[in-house]
Amino acid sequence: MGICSRRHFLLTICILQLITTIERQVFDSLGFMWAPILVNFFNIIFVILGFFGAFQYRPKYIIVYCVWNILWLGWNIFLICFYLSVGILDKDSDVLNLGTGSFSWWQANGPGCKATYNVTEQEESSRPPKPANVTDCILDYQVIEVFHAGTQCLLALMAIVGGICLSRVFLEEDDSFDFVGGGDFGLAGHTPLHPISTN
Repeated sequence: MGICSRRHFLLTICILQLITTIERQVFDSLGFMWAPILVNFFNIIFVILGFFGAFQYRPKYIIVYCVWNILWLGWNIFLICFYLSVGILDKDSDVLNLGTGSFSWWQANGPGCKATYNVTEQEESSRPPKPANVTDCILDYQVIEVFHAGTQCLLALMAIVGGICLSRVFLEEDDSFDFVGGGDFGLAGHTPLHPISTN
C-alpha cells in the first residue's frame, strides 16, 4: 500500500467520522444531552485537524488526531456500557444530561415508537417533555445509541491504525529528505572552491 492510498484511506475515515459525528450531534442536541454534545464538538475539531494533517502532510497533526481517537474510543466504550447498564452504570441516571433531566431523543422518537405523556406534570418549555410510557418500538433507544457508539469505535480504531501508519511514513520521509543536496551535507562529489593544502 503506497503513501497515496494510505493518505486516501485516512482522509476517507476522517470524512466518515465527520459525517457520523455531525449526525450524532444533531440528535444529541434534539435530546439536550449536554455531555455528548460537548464531546462531539471536540471530536469534530480533532477530525478536521486530522483531515488537515493528512491532506497537508503534517505528521504532528495526525499524531494529535490519533491521541484524540484513543480518548474518543474510550468515551464510546463508556457510552456502550452506559446504555447497556453495565456494572454500576444506569442508563436512566442523569450522567449524560448533566443533571438537567433531559433524555435521548431516540427514546420517544425511535422507529415505530409511540410515546404517551403525563399531561398533569409541568415540564420546562426549553426541552421536550419526557414520555411516561413508550410502546411499539422496532428498536429500543439503547440499541440505537449502542449502534452509534459502536460505529464510532470502529471508525476510531481504523483512524488510529491509519494515522499511525501514515504519520510513520511522513516522519520517515522527513528523516530521509536531504535539505542541502547530499548525504554528507552537499560535499560529496563536489570540488571545494579553495583547495585545502595538507602541507
